[in-house]
Amino acid sequence: MEHYKIKEIYYTIQGEGYHSGRPAVFCRFSGCNLWSGREVDRHKAICQFCDTDFWGTDGENGGLYTASDLVKKIISLSPMNNPFVVCTGGEPALQIDKKLIETFHDHNISMAIETNGTKELQDGIDWICVSPKANTEIVVTQGNELKLVYPQRSISPADFENSKFDHFYLQPMDSPSITENTRACVEYCKEHPKWKLSIQSHKYINIP
Repeated sequence: MEHYKIKEIYYTIQGEGYHSGRPAVFCRFSGCNLWSGREVDRHKAICQFCDTDFWGTDGENGGLYTASDLVKKIISLSPMNNPFVVCTGGEPALQIDKKLIETFHDHNISMAIETNGTKELQDGIDWICVSPKANTEIVVTQGNELKLVYPQRSISPADFENSKFDHFYLQPMDSPSITENTRACVEYCKEHPKWKLSIQSHKYINIP
């Protein structure tokens, strides 16, 4: 891919899942295959609960980047000698290719991806986190971390019991029912200890 379409890039603390609390550069890729990202199209979205703005390139440090320019930006934002970048979206698997992975690794950048699991991934990604959505076909059935937003209609943690992931997380759906959803996640994890609770701590401490 000659240029990567990026919504925003910023340095923060990972707020959820296995790497919660870890400093990281977040690189949000524009575009998704489950929703256009435009509120006018919300009724057509496969993922109805998405609360992320991934449309366009007008966010912080957003724009069109070559692989080398993207690396330079990530390095400039991180104080670490070996930056950790979380590639998220939208759906980053629509854009991440072999060239970008190799360019990251050539510059000692460790990369994670947060994906909905409906697109095959390139080899070489250091950390794979799949967050399945209902009414989709999941083709990424193994990785480091499976993080299921719960509860969702037509999809259950039991659907993934035999998936080949190192870690399994339930994350309460952020909605007006967040208290009830959190309680449901806690009870499920207690009854099924293969699953751990993931909280979106960045929303509680008010960081991006």
